[in-house]
Amino acid sequence: MAIQPLNKAHSTLYGQIYADAFNGSPWYDHWQVADAIIHVEELIHTPTVYGLEYVANGEVAGFILGSSMLFSYGRFFEINDLAVAPAYQHQGIGRALLEQCLADLKKQGIVGVHLITQSEGALPAFYSKYGFTKENVVMLMGKSFK
Repeated sequence: MAIQPLNKAHSTLYGQIYADAFNGSPWYDHWQVADAIIHVEELIHTPTVYGLEYVANGEVAGFILGSSMLFSYGRFFEINDLAVAPAYQHQGIGRALLEQCLADLKKQGIVGVHLITQSEGALPAFYSKYGFTKENVVMLMGKSFK
């Protein structure tokens, strides 16, 4: 088992993992694998992309992926995706990827990290273990065109 840098050649694997993970609990999304691959490839080609993959038993079992952006108060990183293949969930892989990512970002001089997750359930509690808190200054707003 090893955590290693993002491998752009693994975008198809990441897309499959993403679709499988987010189509299951707790999200129950409706990702088509082809769309998930496009999602991942768009992120991978962002100029400030950073990510890690977790390899277990010779295969990619999970990944974390995001990008940074400069603001007036410093460079922030946004975690866009943290996904673990269903067969490998609940084995500490997500935790290991998040911990390594946060340690690396701190070494890189990133001043903070943002992410979007569910407002209720197990995920806020998971992220709060690593110092994430609900933002009180900003809020997520959306507009649908459907």
